[in-house]
Amino acid sequence: MKTCTSLLLFEVMSPHRTRRRIPDATVSRLPIYLQILTAQFEAGVSSMSSEDLAGLAGVNAAKVRKDLSYLGSYGTRGVGYEVQYLVYQIRHELGLEHDWHVVIVGAGNLGQALAGYGGFADRGYPVAGIVDVSPDKVDTVVGGVRVRPLEDLHQIVSAKNVSIGVIATPSSAAQEAADLLVRAGVTSILNFASVVLSVPLGVTVRKVDLAVELQILSYHEQRRAAAASSLRAVSGEAGRSASA
Repeated sequence: MKTCTSLLLFEVMSPHRTRRRIPDATVSRLPIYLQILTAQFEAGVSSMSSEDLAGLAGVNAAKVRKDLSYLGSYGTRGVGYEVQYLVYQIRHELGLEHDWHVVIVGAGNLGQALAGYGGFADRGYPVAGIVDVSPDKVDTVVGGVRVRPLEDLHQIVSAKNVSIGVIATPSSAAQEAADLLVRAGVTSILNFASVVLSVPLGVTVRKVDLAVELQILSYHEQRRAAAASSLRAVSGEAGRSASA
């Protein structure tokens, strides 16, 4: 994707400019905006209003404008935001201008599925290695990557300058896996185990818990069911009143 010349000059001439800290809630929405904007750009869309982006992202337009203001983008009245430029800005802010190698701890069903998922490499997160304690799994090949013993974790992290680790172990082994990743030099962890990890200050943990997500969905389903039940009750009362 080509980048505006003026933008490149600004980046080169201002390498030490002050950057505002972006709130975590905004950071969590930036990948959603990026996915939408990339699809729009590939479809030939050159500009988008905050209302259009908000509709596709499932948020309100004021929130979109506030989020994008942290990037220094304010759009143009009557025109909106330049899609290509906004894609560049978000990618730059998310650090997507180069690959980030990841290491996976745990070669069970989940670890194998993650290692075999081509989307990691396609999105700039190639799997540098996968480790496991089980002799039955060591030296098997998953997604083109050879499973290595847990003792090799530090060497993998050092060789590939890995800063992101993925925990795909049983819950009982997750904390030990986190400790080993931190000692190896990993500073960001994606945790798939159903346990809260204790990590030192300066290490970022993101938790992926499918049970929690299902519980959130069941909440919405329950609300829909309750609303439908209330509507049927009101309709029934109205019908009885009309026939009385």
